[in-house]
Amino acid sequence: MKCYRCDNEAAYSRKYSGENLCSKCFSSSIIRKTAKTISKFKMIKNGDLVCVAVSGGKDSLALLHILDKMSKTHNFQIKVITIDEGIPGYRNEALEIIKSFCSELKIEHKIFSYKELFELTIEEALQIRENEKMSSCSICGTFRRRAMDHAAKEVGANVIATAHNLDDTLQTFLINMTSGDTTKIGWMDPDTSEKTLRKIKPFCEIYESEIVFYAFTNKIPFQTEPCPYMNEGIRTEIREFLNSLENKHAGIKNNLYNSVLRISQNLRIASFKETNSCENCGNDCTGKICSVCKIVLKLKANHS
Repeated sequence: MKCYRCDNEAAYSRKYSGENLCSKCFSSSIIRKTAKTISKFKMIKNGDLVCVAVSGGKDSLALLHILDKMSKTHNFQIKVITIDEGIPGYRNEALEIIKSFCSELKIEHKIFSYKELFELTIEEALQIRENEKMSSCSICGTFRRRAMDHAAKEVGANVIATAHNLDDTLQTFLINMTSGDTTKIGWMDPDTSEKTLRKIKPFCEIYESEIVFYAFTNKIPFQTEPCPYMNEGIRTEIREFLNSLENKHAGIKNNLYNSVLRISQNLRIASFKETNSCENCGNDCTGKICSVCKIVLKLKANHS
């Protein structure tokens, strides 16, 4: 097969659009699509300092690769932050990959650990949790969001860029729906342009499979070992379900994503709540005690 855009041999078949693309044209299409998403949702503005949250996986390193290219032709700067959860063996490999990649790109890189911020690693938190209802992903996700906020302030950034892709968005939507937590769906709108500290997801309109191919075709090194706790929740099952649907009905993920976007925007308006300061740590929250403090206090109570 010939490339849809040039005469070179096609290397990737984009089933939902019918395009066959060579590696070069495919990579260019991902960069253009990322730039279009950034522009559409006003994710990055002139003079911004963007801290790119890099875990060492394919998505975050691919995002760093693309934002580094963009920063050279646009008026914004980037720094890299990595959150160390404290998982022996697993995180160590990723940190070495990130350090090497950042050194090659000549980008500043800082590591922030759960242990320093919360006096608990994720391993320690899981050992003292009272029951399995407090899942590893819910604990880790809550800690990670706070850690990234802290990291952004430390490096002086006004934007946090994460590599959540279209598949991640759909999985999170279904997890929130099946758990009955519809309030969180209102937070899924990618437009955060009105916030002082903007959390952006430049890959939110790109399939995970396309990011995988982008990483391979651009020879980007990444950690292949999955998180040892990834199968504790239902995210893996939902991922497999959505991939099965996409294989039989090309483009169904795009359709579902557009529906999620409309639902999120409507719920965001309907469920708007004013923020307060957490009585324990002083960070912004919608109640008296923030979600991070609730978890940490509960875990420490279990341990005492």
